[in-house]
Amino acid sequence: MFESRSHLCTLLGTLKSIGTELYEDPALAVRSFAWRSLQPLLSALYCITHWLRSLVLRTPASVVDTEAQPLAQNLRAVVASQSLLKLNLLDTPISCLEAPSIKWLLETSTDPEVFLAAAYLVPLVEWPVDLDVSDVLHQLYGVYRSCLDVQRRIVPSLEEKASACTTALCHLYCGRILQGFPDRFFYIEGSTDYFVFKRMLGRIKVNDNVLLATTKLFYAKHKQSWWASPPNFGACPDSALEWLSHTLPFHFVIGQVDEDVEELAMTVLSKLLCSSSSPSPQIIANCTLLACVMVGIQFDKKDIVRVDKSSALPQLAQSLWTRFRTILWASGEGDLDNVVRRAWHFDVICRVLEHNLPDLRPPPEMWNLGVCWKIYTRARSSEPNDRDSSAPLLKVQRFRFAVIVNELRQNPASPVWLWQHRISWQGNLHTPEDFDWLVDYLGDVCSSDHATAGDILILLSSMSVSCSPAKQRLYIEKLNACMGSSMPPRLRHAALRAAHRSREVLASIDIVDGGDMVLTNFSPAILTAVCPQPGATPTDTGPDCFFDDDRDLCYLELIFALARNSQWRPYLYCHINRAISMIAKCCSSPWMHAFYLTGIFLRTTSEEVFVTSLNSITERQWWDMTQRAWFMVLYSDVIGSAHIVEFLPVLVEGTEKYMCIASKSDLENLISHVDGVIRLLEEHGRLEQREGVAVAAMKELRSKVLERVNSYWA
Repeated sequence: MFESRSHLCTLLGTLKSIGTELYEDPALAVRSFAWRSLQPLLSALYCITHWLRSLVLRTPASVVDTEAQPLAQNLRAVVASQSLLKLNLLDTPISCLEAPSIKWLLETSTDPEVFLAAAYLVPLVEWPVDLDVSDVLHQLYGVYRSCLDVQRRIVPSLEEKASACTTALCHLYCGRILQGFPDRFFYIEGSTDYFVFKRMLGRIKVNDNVLLATTKLFYAKHKQSWWASPPNFGACPDSALEWLSHTLPFHFVIGQVDEDVEELAMTVLSKLLCSSSSPSPQIIANCTLLACVMVGIQFDKKDIVRVDKSSALPQLAQSLWTRFRTILWASGEGDLDNVVRRAWHFDVICRVLEHNLPDLRPPPEMWNLGVCWKIYTRARSSEPNDRDSSAPLLKVQRFRFAVIVNELRQNPASPVWLWQHRISWQGNLHTPEDFDWLVDYLGDVCSSDHATAGDILILLSSMSVSCSPAKQRLYIEKLNACMGSSMPPRLRHAALRAAHRSREVLASIDIVDGGDMVLTNFSPAILTAVCPQPGATPTDTGPDCFFDDDRDLCYLELIFALARNSQWRPYLYCHINRAISMIAKCCSSPWMHAFYLTGIFLRTTSEEVFVTSLNSITERQWWDMTQRAWFMVLYSDVIGSAHIVEFLPVLVEGTEKYMCIASKSDLENLISHVDGVIRLLEEHGRLEQREGVAVAAMKELRSKVLERVNSYWA
């Protein structure tokens, strides 16, 4: 006992030592005390806990409250425990928590400085649901009332004390409401809880968001007797935001939520997670749990009141992913208001999941274009200020189009992801008309929301789909706009990839001289997508660097496809100079760059109108390109493409024309490559006319090359 009394004296002495500092600078004193002195103080508290419990601490095993009654009808009780999500958090005995010791100080201390310091600690520690705090609440309210003058206004010199008591009172009262007690705790004081907090709120000069959030617990029930215009939340300091991240889930659990509380919760999520200083794991966990309860995920009350939930962060985040998919794949039936509510749920989830929570893999299938279409239709038909549809839509679509990663878990922010991302439909059947709304959506946002426009284009290209013929012209028009030189690189490149995915459809369109300017402008737009400033000095780094494997492979294959149509070729001449400058890079690339580049040049030179700049290509460059093209056809697994096979006779002609400068070893390698391509075609079984023409041309080329090789022995 004497050792415990010694610890208590040490504790009280430390508390008293900050008394002067509290009055000189209370905020600094409390912060200093909380973070520099909390641990040694609590060590002392742990040692005297059992002694205190044996003397004065009343800590029942379950909630003891003579006022306990069934929940009021307007409060929703938490569902049975078997349907709750139980977090993987270690159970901590009450005797090992700080709350009982702080509770004892608040109930027994007659030193105002000690009481004030203990009140400041109330929101910082964990208060288990089975700890009776009735006496503490009365004590805090009594001290708060002592700060009022005869006119029931807060004495200016006691504002700090009243504020500390208010925050502690609100924190403990919110926990009490979460337990399911009725809102008549202060009834013995001659007033209902609602009017107690309402009067407290009316005494403050600037909105206290902690007090206001607590008062909002009664708003739904008593809104008829509220002010003509209920108070709104004001700007929150970080300390208030952190407190709200812990206590706002209580509102959603008991169903005391209005539009103002929803907006506040959104603000808390955004500001804490987007803070310039990285949020702590504890804050991230609080925000994640808040998002979970906002979208209907239910938890054990004992887990909700835990101060540090960071160890359960992966579990919390995974539950959000699961909820995301559940909402996404929910039946599309019902009125538009239900769809709007789903959009709001999406928005809540997105605000948390977009912050790269650790060690998570999103579900493999998350696409329900029917739901997306309903959300878009609702937003497009709504008023501009309709927050329930238009506002969430942009963020929802922005997140959903950008967040899905492939099996390699590439970062969507990575340039590689933009070019290589794929979405598997797994047998789902869709018609081009199913994607027409995305083209309309692209038209709505391409000039004002570049990020969303880019995401739409990535979505279309990742699914390898296009729109119906009815929307084709609009789609090409928007591709032209998105590939413009003034657009950001990501949007230009997303449009280039989308055009590449539609290359066969585009190549089948015949351009008539003096015809549709949308088509006429398409080829120059492709050039600005990869080279927005043709006269500028090229760089080796950045999204608009001189050569990028993924970007330029996409670019060259698109031009190669268009060049197959003779009516497109005159409109492709603007690409020749850039293509010539890429020869060295393409010939050293391990991919199909050289093949497509060779095809562009050979098809262009077949035109009656010769492009003068082609004269600058040397014979050595021609030979380097053609022999590299044969190598890539053999080893790139493209022989199954009809358009590749169709081009082989043209490649044969180009090879015969420029093999005159080849060395004997180059010619021997060429024979090996041509033999390999012939074998690949013959292994496909019965040769169609196209394959037969290609094989015949290649066999003739092989004979000519072999004859030239033999001439070296003569």
